[in-house]
Amino acid sequence: MTDTTPAEPTDPAEPTGSAAAPTQAQRTDEELRAALNRVRTEVGKAVVAQDGAVTGLIIALLTRGHVLLEGVPGVAKTLLVRTLSRTLHLETRRLQFTPDLMPGDVTGSLAFDPRTGEFDFREGPVFTNILLADEINRTPPKTQSALLEAMEERQVSADGTTRPLPEPFLVAATQNPIEYEGTYSLPEAQLDRFLLKLVLEVPERDAEFAILRRHADGFDPHDLAAAGVEPVLGAAELDAARRAAASVRVSDDVLAYLVDLARASRRSPSLRLGVSPRATTGLLAAAKAWAWLTAYESVTPDHIQAMLLPVWRHRVQLRPEAELEGVSVDAVLQAIMQQVQVPL
Repeated sequence: MTDTTPAEPTDPAEPTGSAAAPTQAQRTDEELRAALNRVRTEVGKAVVAQDGAVTGLIIALLTRGHVLLEGVPGVAKTLLVRTLSRTLHLETRRLQFTPDLMPGDVTGSLAFDPRTGEFDFREGPVFTNILLADEINRTPPKTQSALLEAMEERQVSADGTTRPLPEPFLVAATQNPIEYEGTYSLPEAQLDRFLLKLVLEVPERDAEFAILRRHADGFDPHDLAAAGVEPVLGAAELDAARRAAASVRVSDDVLAYLVDLARASRRSPSLRLGVSPRATTGLLAAAKAWAWLTAYESVTPDHIQAMLLPVWRHRVQLRPEAELEGVSVDAVLQAIMQQVQVPL
């Protein structure tokens, strides 16, 4: 069972089995996992004590998912995505979401070209591999929704023409908690497009001391090159890792366990909205990616439990009476995991 924070997924028990020599495919998997571990090391040169969030972003890349990072201002949400993007041989663009941002500012729009006398489509910042959507909940829902087609269909439609987005494509959006002034709640349809919601907490004392030590030694968060952060992974390696993660086996018992968890969420007296089938398929994909990252050949209930909170916490809704009692979504989901029988 994992804790209630979206920190690094809990490592299941060490895999057991024969000690036969690995095949070429297994050696390739080991090399890919080693490269992804190097990504974590490089990110650690600039970001302190956020290993869980780094793992979540890697899992999103392996599953073609998107990530919502939530936390109070100043907990390194933006720095985390900027640093991760520097470790990858991928194009990254940053878009600051503001109250006056228009949908066309996100996706692109038609513009008149006086040289040709015609209207041409000018691509917006969404045409990239990694889109850092900074403070996404500071722009009105109409502009937030401009990302829906891009996130789900990986394309943009304008003037009757559909334009595909680059591959890979990841939206890493940051937001401040909704109780902060000047923010807008994300529409439910928008939230459902995010595979993971990761909550970045204020660091513990030792971690905060390490942050201050780095700054005292001259660390500049705007100069990642000076921090020694280097790119280590490209699109081809990510695609190979994605295919390897997708091939992880899942038994019928584990699938049945996942279904029982979903049905329990729909029956929970604390929730007015349980998870949808999209949420179950998302959890399955994330669990397979985590199983592959931890060198398992098949998904276990531990992998399901490790990924359940970040995949489901933004897809369920509390009943008003539960909110009045101060019950949290994470606590409800933890209770559901304790109630549903785990397959042997």
